[in-house]
Amino acid sequence: MAKILIVDDDQGMREFMEIMLTKEGYNVTCAEDATKALNICRKKDFDLVITDLRMPKIDGIEFLKIIKDQKPETIVILITAYASGETAVNAMKEGAYDYVEKGGSIEELKKIVHVALLKKGLVNEKQTTKKESVEETLFCGMIGKSREMLKIFATIKKVADTTANILILGESGTGKELVARAIHENSPRSKMAFKTINSGGIPENLLESELFGYMKGSFTGAYADRPGLFEMAKSGTIFLDEIGELPPVLQVKLLRVVQEKTFRRIGGSEDIKVDVRIISATNQNLEDKVKKGEFREDLFFRLNVIPVHIPPLRERKEDIPLLTNHFIEKYAEEFGKEIRTISSYAMELLMNYTFPGNIRELENIIERGVAMESSNIILPENLVLAANVASGVRNYEIGISDTGIDLNVELEKIEKAMIEKALLKTKGSKTKAAELLHITFDSLRYRIEKLGVE
Repeated sequence: MAKILIVDDDQGMREFMEIMLTKEGYNVTCAEDATKALNICRKKDFDLVITDLRMPKIDGIEFLKIIKDQKPETIVILITAYASGETAVNAMKEGAYDYVEKGGSIEELKKIVHVALLKKGLVNEKQTTKKESVEETLFCGMIGKSREMLKIFATIKKVADTTANILILGESGTGKELVARAIHENSPRSKMAFKTINSGGIPENLLESELFGYMKGSFTGAYADRPGLFEMAKSGTIFLDEIGELPPVLQVKLLRVVQEKTFRRIGGSEDIKVDVRIISATNQNLEDKVKKGEFREDLFFRLNVIPVHIPPLRERKEDIPLLTNHFIEKYAEEFGKEIRTISSYAMELLMNYTFPGNIRELENIIERGVAMESSNIILPENLVLAANVASGVRNYEIGISDTGIDLNVELEKIEKAMIEKALLKTKGSKTKAAELLHITFDSLRYRIEKLGVE
């Protein structure tokens, strides 16, 4: 049974957390200030300490320093009404595991406590509360536990054994190639080649030779016969990414491959037979392109035998924490850093972000955050979500002079403008403004004081 010490001069808050954590199965002890807490710590060891940030005599930061100096393995979580304050950030740099907002989500606090103890090996998975017991899923390099992703995993398993052509639909950055590879790896063709090409990233003349190959002397520079990807993918799978960009001439040639399983190299006179499974992908609406005459209807139906739609990340937010932790582990190892997690408020920023670039953008954000972070946990200050911020403030004109800009100052201007708009919209109601901005009331109050919002 993990031992937890709660330190808070607010009796009501102290008793509430004691009841809540005791129900979770922890051995809980309470102290009303840091002095009494230190006396208790001399007689008893604790696995985790939850302490208020603002307390008389010895505040939370000083208490944290003492605990970390005497018992560095003890996990310390701070409770603060000023989630983005400089003192909270300093606390993280002093070794705090995380900080949570006073009066915030109880479920969030329980989750932070559980994950912290889990990583230390002080609790096991079976002790996870019912709401947290959803299985994290890893499937062929894809990560997700949302209903949408589990449905995609099930679809892949069903269609992999067939020979049907598949069309993968989804926005840029959603992982269409990963889905294509998963289908190939789970199919009877898994031991054979998997070839991929981006139809929109290669000039038309080069794209044709890449797909179908050419004969010696068929054009300037063709010094020898060269097979194309369809030949190289024989008995395997070819993945045609951004199929909506395929030029009309090549649509005709591709249709022949789909229908007759034959093609000719550029400059060739012999038909080449090929057994290959075709998986296509696009971020465009091909049905609209068919209506406009930009994409052949017969080819569309041939490629779209089994459609697989990948929803954007903003529609499966429960996958964001899983992906975030995966990328933190990946880049912490790559950069040789001890970063093990992300603060609850940094995660809150990610959960409220729209991710126009989807998983690819999330990975870039976390890679940058790990690179910039100097503590052992990613803090909100090191997450750059410029696209989201810029799109939310239409009246703020962004420009960079030759001498550069102070990014922090400019972001504060944007944040101030957003808060002022929210207050204007709610006729000065801070409670309603906080709801509009998807932050807590205390967090809004702190930002108003910090930014000098009138």
